[in-house]
Amino acid sequence: MTTDTPARLLQLLSLLQTPREWPGGELAERLGVSRRTVRRDIDRLRDLGYPVQATMGADGGYRLVAGKAMPPLVLDDEEAVAIAVGLRAGAGHAVEGVDEASVRALAKLEQVLPSRLRHRVSTLQAATTPLTSGDGPSIAPETLTVIASAVAGHERLRFAYRAADGAESRRVCEPYRLVSTGRRWYLVAYDLDRADWRTFRVDRVSEPFATGLRFAPRELPTGSAAEFLRRSMHRQQSSYTFEVDFTAPTETVAGRLPHWLGTPEPLPDGGCRLRAEVSDPVEWLAVRLAMLGIDFQVREPAELTDCVRQLGMRLTRAAAT
Repeated sequence: MTTDTPARLLQLLSLLQTPREWPGGELAERLGVSRRTVRRDIDRLRDLGYPVQATMGADGGYRLVAGKAMPPLVLDDEEAVAIAVGLRAGAGHAVEGVDEASVRALAKLEQVLPSRLRHRVSTLQAATTPLTSGDGPSIAPETLTVIASAVAGHERLRFAYRAADGAESRRVCEPYRLVSTGRRWYLVAYDLDRADWRTFRVDRVSEPFATGLRFAPRELPTGSAAEFLRRSMHRQQSSYTFEVDFTAPTETVAGRLPHWLGTPEPLPDGGCRLRAEVSDPVEWLAVRLAMLGIDFQVREPAELTDCVRQLGMRLTRAAAT
């Protein structure tokens, strides 16, 4: 019999999180208490915000259902390890759909993981290899979680940084937001040494360390970290506009395009047209369009047309027997 009420509540909550309905008698037997105690414990969980639904009947049953807010979850060892491994695998690459919220969740989970489970997570990740699109560089999940924790806690961050030209430097900043472009992670932060806002590619960051010194967040000039990053990238790189027609409908093409390339517009013939501004090399864009698996025609620029033609000829020669 479990006499410790908090421990019993946690055990009851763990049972209720299994997707099934629990008869009151079975719960009482599992917990080693009376059905009356089970009813009182159910009321305590409801007071804590857990939406427990009761059904009428000879035995009566209880089920944890969806509520208006997300209550804390109770995870066993295997569940915690599975979630941490999954989040680490996604966070290591700037995969579409895995954004700052996922990294914050990973940071919170790893902060409370016991050392024995943290070791299991590291061992499992070291023994597996993710299959990714290859569009972006991999990042140590520890780097992301340290940065995410500093962002959430408003703590100054120290790190080593390697610029595009290979120059090494040490930075001290007030981290503002992590931003995923779909291929890379970027940190938007206020650089204290340069007294200005900066963006940093996270795959070029090493040895991140939260100093523990808290700060009051400054107001970002653009109001949005994503918009600040977009403007920063536009200033740093020359860009060009391309226009491509696809033979497939808008929904099909949009489902295969990276979100950062925009949304195509429908055409009268049932196809669609994509017009966007990018700064990536035309060679990369040609390959990325070919990988969609949809017939297309380049309208502009001429450099992209030539690149697609050369790529097609090269692939045709490679496939010749």
